[in-house]
Amino acid sequence: MHTLVLLRHAKSDWTHDVGDLDRPLGDRGRRQASEAGRWLGTNIADIDLAVVSPARRARSTWELAAAELDSPPETRIDERVYAASDRELLAMVRELPEECRTAVVVGHNPGLEELLTLLTGTWASMTTSAIAVVDLQGGWATAGDGTSSLRAAGRPPAGG
Repeated sequence: MHTLVLLRHAKSDWTHDVGDLDRPLGDRGRRQASEAGRWLGTNIADIDLAVVSPARRARSTWELAAAELDSPPETRIDERVYAASDRELLAMVRELPEECRTAVVVGHNPGLEELLTLLTGTWASMTTSAIAVVDLQGGWATAGDGTSSLRAAGRPPAGG
């Protein structure tokens, strides 16, 4: 079995006059990202790979979350995650290396919510810093074949 963790970027700061790719996290977002990292460290064993959108808010979310892990995984910034549709994200997931057992994708809506529904047949809200954990019965190449299940979804509670 493989595990796919979807992590939506934390709350961004809209007060800066910057383009979408350069929007930073706000104070609340920095707290949310750390909370997400603590939750991952407690609930997800041995993350092998993180695939992260190039957007500043997504990269910052992952940096803060990964800092809470005992052993942060390899991180890849992948342009395809930014503004990706569910089908584009699915194609990217299917290309993950089979030796990678657990991967995190840090990205954006609506793509993450739609990918979650596509994989599991279950809709869950992916608000800022929300996490969805999907168990894939086959390998990455069979993602979306109807054998995936939703293990957990929601925003981690403050403090853990």
